[in-house]
Amino acid sequence: MKKILHAVVFTLTTFVLPISAKAQEVTDTVAANRYTVHSTMFGLGSTNQLESYLSPFEYTGAQISFLRESLRMTRMAQGRISYQGLFDGYVGCATGPEDDGNELGGSIGYHAGWHYHWTPSAQWRLMAGLQFGGDIGFLYNMRNGNNPAQARARIESAASVAAIYKFHLGRHSLTFRAQTDFPFMGAIFSPNYGQSYYEIFSKGNYDHNICFTHMGNAPSFRGLFTLDFPIGGYIFRVGYNYDIRQSKVNHLKSHVYNHSFLIGYVKHFSFHKHKEKNPNRFIL
Repeated sequence: MKKILHAVVFTLTTFVLPISAKAQEVTDTVAANRYTVHSTMFGLGSTNQLESYLSPFEYTGAQISFLRESLRMTRMAQGRISYQGLFDGYVGCATGPEDDGNELGGSIGYHAGWHYHWTPSAQWRLMAGLQFGGDIGFLYNMRNGNNPAQARARIESAASVAAIYKFHLGRHSLTFRAQTDFPFMGAIFSPNYGQSYYEIFSKGNYDHNICFTHMGNAPSFRGLFTLDFPIGGYIFRVGYNYDIRQSKVNHLKSHVYNHSFLIGYVKHFSFHKHKEKNPNRFIL
């Protein structure tokens, strides 16, 4: 029995404890260097809307938008996976091709993503992962007397890739980021061709109103380009966002093409055991 106990103690001392200590060191390092980046941006741009349930024509006009982002590192994969939360929305007013009617549209949504990070150099950071979320919205055609509005709701999963580049301009540190998201599977609400909302909600006549979506019947993507720069001890962000949402289900075509120029501010929250020497340094 003593020999067995000695063998166990020897094994723990020689192999298990050093590995556990190293794992704990990695965990402590990740926890000690956790941080969260919050940004809030507001945008102004153009919109192109088509909803064949309401009209066969495209409507174009202006839209205003907002984008709220939260980004932080997690403890997964030894601190190489980040969590990203995107809360966004827009309201747009568009005019028909003959200037004989207007459409008012808007949506609000939230997407959560997890990205694995690669750092090939001190300046570059590459990210790739998955994103899940959804949005709800509406489209109101002011010209229509019958069926003047269309409700929009979707959930989706997407592949997401991003690249971050840190550089200096004089004494100032700047950060450029490019991110693109490609939804590949999800579900969308849609009335069927010729079906009214009275039939759906009052009579309860379901007619394939929840449709499975994929890249074949709903090719969509979003691109976000941002530049962070400091002014007077604060960090500001400018950017460009394009959001392409389109689908063809139940013999109905729908699309929303939004292009926005964004401006806002960034806040960094560091959870370091030691006081951060430079609170305005660009961590991402």
